[in-house]
Amino acid sequence: MIALLAAVAPAAGKLATPVGQHAATTPSLFGAVFMLLMVLGLIVGLGWLLKRLPGGQFRPAEGLKVVASLNVGAKERVVVVDVNGQQLLLGVSPGGISTLHALPEPLPQAPAPALPNLKQLPNFAQLLSQKLRKDS
Repeated sequence: MIALLAAVAPAAGKLATPVGQHAATTPSLFGAVFMLLMVLGLIVGLGWLLKRLPGGQFRPAEGLKVVASLNVGAKERVVVVDVNGQQLLLGVSPGGISTLHALPEPLPQAPAPALPNLKQLPNFAQLLSQKLRKDS
């Protein structure tokens, strides 16, 4: 057996290709940019296709709006829903949705959150110097 391997080894060495000759070459910068553009184009194309398919649109239902929501447990919520002008208090749990109460009058609208006035903010340099004086 060893004699057979010794006879075949020199012949195999002459026929073998050098290491790395069949390895893939690294892509050029142009090839990498081209493939990146192809992937981005595929993403945009699939997004466009999903918008055109029926049922692929995520529009809210007409006449149905969530007015308020409150978590009351890990998976339980109390939700006020406006259905064509009438507001309903619903209990939502993993077991289902149940109507708790039909509100006789709508809930008052909460004021929209306002951005802070940047001119009324205190000067950071003054706050920092006061803090450093107190800590010393």
